[in-house]
Amino acid sequence: MSSVQVCPPLEGLWQGNGVSITDKNNFVWTSFIRQPDFVTEAIFETAKKTLAKRKPSLDLTKARFEKIAEGLCVQVMHTGSYDNELATIATMEKYAIESGYAIDISEARRHHEIYLSNPRKVEPEKLKTIIRPPIIKK
Repeated sequence: MSSVQVCPPLEGLWQGNGVSITDKNNFVWTSFIRQPDFVTEAIFETAKKTLAKRKPSLDLTKARFEKIAEGLCVQVMHTGSYDNELATIATMEKYAIESGYAIDISEARRHHEIYLSNPRKVEPEKLKTIIRPPIIKK
């Protein structure tokens, strides 16, 4: 019996500093792929060295192993184009406020997205993205 290995989806942490959600060039962002619990920093560094040997032209200087403790969040599944997320975010923020919370985006706690669809293979109106901003109790 063969085992199938599935790569977790691409995720992103975003901070916009007041820019429009459609103005992606002015966002500060970090992209990452969640790793299984058995992956350690030593395993990550070994993988980087192996990749550097196989693809010497690839710049790995910004790749890092990091543990993230998100804390309290609210999340929703957005279906559609990334540029049409504002209405979904507004509905989610309204829900959070009505439930006694406030969105808590800061330099330390950023807007989090999990991309469940491949935009090269899925039509924009069918993209699925989990939107997960941090919240605090009011």
